Amino acid sequence: MSFVIASQLEPAINDVIAGHASRPQVIAAPDNEPWSIAPDADVLIIRPTPAWRNAPRDAAPPGWPGRLRWVFSCSVGVDFYPDWLLEGPLVSCARGTASEEIADYVIAAIYARAKDIGGAAVHSPQDWRYRELGRVVGSTIGVIGLGAIGTAVARRAAALGARVLAVRRSRSGMVGVIGVEMKDSVADVVREADHIVIAVPATAETRHLFDTTLFAKVKRGAHLINVARGSVVDQDALLAALDSGALSFATLDVTEPEPLPEGHALYTHPAVLVTPHISANYTVARGKLIDKILSELSRFAYGHKPADLVDRLRGY
Repeated sequence: MSFVIASQLEPAINDVIAGHASRPQVIAAPDNEPWSIAPDADVLIIRPTPAWRNAPRDAAPPGWPGRLRWVFSCSVGVDFYPDWLLEGPLVSCARGTASEEIADYVIAAIYARAKDIGGAAVHSPQDWRYRELGRVVGSTIGVIGLGAIGTAVARRAAALGARVLAVRRSRSGMVGVIGVEMKDSVADVVREADHIVIAVPATAETRHLFDTTLFAKVKRGAHLINVARGSVVDQDALLAALDSGALSFATLDVTEPEPLPEGHALYTHPAVLVTPHISANYTVARGKLIDKILSELSRFAYGHKPADLVDRLRGY
C-alpha cells in the first residue's frame, strides 16, 4: 500500500516516518495553511501551531478534506483546532505520549510547594534556624480527570504515601489504580484535597469548571495545579480565591490565553507560579510520539482504524 503523508513535524522526524516499512511518501505541510495540502495527501500529521489558531472558523476551507483519510494530532487535546477538522476523515490524537512527563511536572510542583527547599536555604549563620517543612506523605492529592495524565499522577502520588482521590467523567473502560479512591463529583474531591490536579480535556462542558462556586467548596489553603487547559479555570475567580486564602497557591502550566497579555495579574501574584506550557517536555520526550506515529502507521497500512480516535461529540 502506497500513500502520501503531509506532516507539520520537523524534517528529522519526517525522515524517520518516511523510513516506515510501508514506505510512505512524506511531504511537508505548508506552515501558513497546513490544511491546504489535503487534496494531495492521504494522511495529515498536525500540531498546534499559530496557523491553526488563525484558521477559518465558520466553515471548512475550499478543498477540505480533499483525499485525506486520516488526521493525526500530535497533541492530546483538539480544542486548539477548528470544528471542521473533525468532519470527514478519521482524527486521532497522541494520547499517552506525554502523560509520564506531565505527571513528573505535577509531582515536582507538589514537592516544591510542600517542601520549598529553596525557601528554606540559609546563606549566613544568622539564618541558621529551624523551619518546619510541609509533608507529602499523609497529604491528600485530588485528581480531576483520570485519563492517561491523571492516572500517571495518581500512580506516583499513591506510591509516595499520599491519599489519592479522583473523579472521572465515565468509569467505563477505566483502568484501576491501586490506592485511589473514586469520588462521585469534582466537589467531593476538592473538599478534601490539599493539592488539586486538573487533568480534564477542554470542552464546552469543562469550560470554567473551576469557577466561584467551586472555589467556595475547596479545602481552605489548598494548592491548585493546572496541566489541562487554561479554559477550565475562571482566572478572575482563581485570583479571588487566592486573595481570600481559599487557595494558598496555584501552579499553572496553562492559561487563557497563551501567552497571557503583558501586565496580567497572574504573572506577578505572589501565590502563583506560571510556566509556559512546558510540562509535556516535548523536545526531550518526543521519542514516545514518534513511536506512536509509527505504530499507528502500521495499523493504517493494514487497513485498520487508528487507536485513540477523537470523539467528535465529546471533543476529545
